Amino acid sequence: MAARKKSSSRKYGKAASKSVKRAMHKKKAGTLKSGAGRHPKVKSREQAIAIGLSEARAKGAKVPRKKTGAKKSTRKKSTAKKSSGRKKTGRKRAAKK
Repeated sequence: MAARKKSSSRKYGKAASKSVKRAMHKKKAGTLKSGAGRHPKVKSREQAIAIGLSEARAKGAKVPRKKTGAKKSTRKKSTAKKSSGRKKTGRKRAAKK
């Protein structure tokens, strides 16, 4: 069996990991907020990571694209709404003479 060559490229850039690290430190200190203005403080680790990655994306760091799985489910719902209108019967109207 041939051994697979391991990919040497990084998935996330160094700048991205730096911004996530900064966000985690802010979260630990209790100063990380989920947006500007009067938004509440971040409580979960996942949310802190997401904020760090989105900031890195804004700066142009090497970060993989967001997964967009929600669009498929919304597309199904919108087509279901269209067909849920009034059903047409197969009868034709009698022509007036």
